[in-house]
Amino acid sequence: MKLLHSLALFALLSSAMPAAILAQDDRAPLPRPERPAEPGDAPETEGAAPELHDAEGEAPGDDAAPAPDPAPITRDLAGPFLAARASAFNNDFSASAQYFQRALRQDPTNLYLLDSALVAMIAAGDVEAAIKLSGAGGPAALPTPPTELLARASLAQREDWAGLVDLLDATRPAEDADIDGTQLLDGLIRVWALLGAGSASESAAALEQLDQIGPARELIAYHKGMTRAMVGDFEGALEVMPPDQPLPHLQGLLAQAQILALLERRDEAIALLEAQEITETEPALAGLLERLNAGEEIAFDVVRDARDGIAQVFLTFASILNIDAGSSALSLVHARLAAYVSPDLTDARLIVAQLLQDMGQFDAAETEFTALRAEGKMRPMAELARIDALSRAERKPEAEAAALALTEAYPDIPEGWIALGDIRRQQDSFAEAVPAYDRAIELIEDGTDAQWFPIYARGIAQERAGRFDLAEGDLRRALELRPEEPHVLNYLGYSYVDRNENLDEALDLIERAVELAPDDGYILDSLAWVYYRLGRYEEAVEPMEASVQVMPSDPLVNDHLGDIYWMVGRKREASVQWQRALSLEPETEEDAYRIRMKLERGLDAVKALEAEHGGTLPPPPPAPEDEDEDAPQ
Repeated sequence: MKLLHSLALFALLSSAMPAAILAQDDRAPLPRPERPAEPGDAPETEGAAPELHDAEGEAPGDDAAPAPDPAPITRDLAGPFLAARASAFNNDFSASAQYFQRALRQDPTNLYLLDSALVAMIAAGDVEAAIKLSGAGGPAALPTPPTELLARASLAQREDWAGLVDLLDATRPAEDADIDGTQLLDGLIRVWALLGAGSASESAAALEQLDQIGPARELIAYHKGMTRAMVGDFEGALEVMPPDQPLPHLQGLLAQAQILALLERRDEAIALLEAQEITETEPALAGLLERLNAGEEIAFDVVRDARDGIAQVFLTFASILNIDAGSSALSLVHARLAAYVSPDLTDARLIVAQLLQDMGQFDAAETEFTALRAEGKMRPMAELARIDALSRAERKPEAEAAALALTEAYPDIPEGWIALGDIRRQQDSFAEAVPAYDRAIELIEDGTDAQWFPIYARGIAQERAGRFDLAEGDLRRALELRPEEPHVLNYLGYSYVDRNENLDEALDLIERAVELAPDDGYILDSLAWVYYRLGRYEEAVEPMEASVQVMPSDPLVNDHLGDIYWMVGRKREASVQWQRALSLEPETEEDAYRIRMKLERGLDAVKALEAEHGGTLPPPPPAPEDEDEDAPQ
């Protein structure tokens, strides 16, 4: 049974975008006022998906995923099949599952439709309905990859250990056969099933056999440690999970620290947790550290029983598959099964939420995140990733609400306040962003490198709010902390250029920025514009042309290039650049009006007009009022 490979054939699901898990906004603020998001920049996700139905048309139980309006009814096979494929391509698993089931009712013996429906139902979170449809474990069940996966999950969830061992033994390879990924999955499930059935020695022997797989030894060692710890062999667990080699994931670190505490090595457990950067932002680790310091009794609860162990097997494979961007749907299937087998396994539900979010299914992801928050299982780093993803999808109000919830739940984590400030700044709420950055700066040790970003971001917010005296202080302070940060150098330099002051210092700042980031379009624009302000028009041409090459769709750099061309006598080319800038929709109507005036009268006339009116163009004449439609013709 080539389970993983076969599932890839049956899934019919598109690959998702890679996850972007950031603790703060990693996009460098522009060296000039940021532009508000334009409608349509990022696709809005549809509402929650349609309700699932099993093969007989019955609705699932109350615990099924929420569903919106049902999909339109189509009577032939081609309609629902194509709709199912289209929904799957868009990662709308609930709609895909419904359509595949409609197609299956018209062709009940089609295994392709059956498997596709099952995969979509699992991905949508309706595992119970998928088990019912597949007949998993029953005499009528067909030996297809999805039904076999569902049979394993169903038996584990019901704790039918004897039945699960029998099922696995029936498909078990010969002892001397090479073990592939599918057999590794089954082998680990069998280890835990044997332990659940009370056959500890057989379970240990099965693990030893799996240990022959070279590339999987770390994975095998982890499950070996978990099985030993679950039966109270803590010394044996540490042999395969030594504390001087901290495991790179939350469950592993929790297990190592709990085992050390149970072996009366509490100081080592405390030292292990204190050495991890993630402890502060992971409530489970921080809570364990607090209990250890308080001398409280510690229990081993990372894996409580064989069900938890099998859920961790599915979770392990979900994590491995998630590394490959083309396997996101398979990762979601395994994470859903992990959550089904052990609903209390927070990491499984968290991976489900993150995968849905990465696939653009924000409403479905929000259902999972909301459930985790309601149960007090919010994970700050995961919330930061969610906030970032919502922001990138132009769902700013939702991102701000999530950031507010995070700062309320975890007020002492500076990253939460930075995220809130970033979201408000991205919505042009510059004055409101400042207090968020203030709080973040207070929470970070004064004078440390970690302060540079919130100080820099606060400086941007102050500048955009019209408080340049405060902004200048922040930008200079950020430069003290990060003297070689090109975006800070550029922002301060361009601010001076934009204000037409301190131009010599601005040139020095921007030239240093160019040395550090020679291909950055915004920084090249700044260099050209400071040359322009200094009257060095010929020198401005090359960097501005380079900036336009990097950012050909930016209206401002095209406008700037037009001005520079005009000043070096290339007036026809100037008009071309202004026309292009106008077609790219400048940020404000005032910018567009100025470009139109340059096209009509030329830059010299526009500058003269601005000089007559205190540095700005007089407002355009009011548009003629429309004639009264009811007036007599």
